[in-house]
Amino acid sequence: MKAIIIDGEPGIGNLRLVDRPIPSPRRQEVVVRVLATALNYRDLEIVRGSYHTRFPLPLIPISDGVGEIVAIGEDVTRVAVGDRVCSTFWQRWVGGSFDMAEPHYQRGGPLDGLLAEYAALDEQAVLPAPADLTDLEAATLPCAGVTAWHSLITAGHLNAGNTILVLGTGGVSIFALQFAVNAGARVIVTSSSDEKIERAKALGASAGVNYRKHPQWGEAVLELTGGRGVDHILEVGGPESFAQSLKAVRRGGQISVIGYLGGTEGTINPLDIFRRQVTVRGIPVGSRASFEAMNRAIDTGKLRPMIDRCYPWTDIAQALHHLEEGSHFGKIVLRH
Repeated sequence: MKAIIIDGEPGIGNLRLVDRPIPSPRRQEVVVRVLATALNYRDLEIVRGSYHTRFPLPLIPISDGVGEIVAIGEDVTRVAVGDRVCSTFWQRWVGGSFDMAEPHYQRGGPLDGLLAEYAALDEQAVLPAPADLTDLEAATLPCAGVTAWHSLITAGHLNAGNTILVLGTGGVSIFALQFAVNAGARVIVTSSSDEKIERAKALGASAGVNYRKHPQWGEAVLELTGGRGVDHILEVGGPESFAQSLKAVRRGGQISVIGYLGGTEGTINPLDIFRRQVTVRGIPVGSRASFEAMNRAIDTGKLRPMIDRCYPWTDIAQALHHLEEGSHFGKIVLRH
């Protein structure tokens, strides 16, 4: 089979197309023919060597994908040959608290990812893809979709009538917008682009703030909420934006810390968290149980993931550069 590896040293220029044997399933494993994959910022960082953890190379990158099961190992009972399944990011976090997640079993690093024609997966690390979604749409779910769902629903206990703030229009933020609107919540979005804000409104956002025009966007969000602040913020920017998030959140509200697209430099005053009595929670994607619950909501709500652009999977370098530019709206996907 063909696979793409990070070869020798990290770097987009060090991605290599190689021949590997088609894996054979071991006990309680399945082998899938990969149909589509999707990019996350984590994948970009791992490829270029800027991720906070360095993994042994060579490594097949990319954690998220969907495939058709072509072989099963001994004692596999959850799925069958011919099933179309999504992978999970945490291969052994089936449910329960984060204590159940094992750091050494993350797909796409340190475990080989899905940027290949075939992949062997633990049967506990796959679940049926939503029937109404295309392969490309289903491939977007494992990280961005589950992260948004885990933030708002599993851990955040979103209620109808809550006001949610999502930062930017990347994959996690757009999923959060869709889930929140589907649950009857009000959504405010930030972006550097008025055009993207209008696109977000077309998906159900009630208002938007252009942070280029309003660097103190926390104050603008307060104005939009009559001075009260929002109930829940999906914080993807990092320390620099966190200070504005603390201004925008209501007293006793929640901030889900998901990423650091704005960088890792900056300071956070813990007294500001204390004064606002804010719950700050790190979001480590989510368990398979969260994934399954999200899929049920996608089915009943007839939700469709937002795809920004699709590339052939062997054009991974071009796709990563597009992700690096930060101009996307929704998810970047790869067709296998």
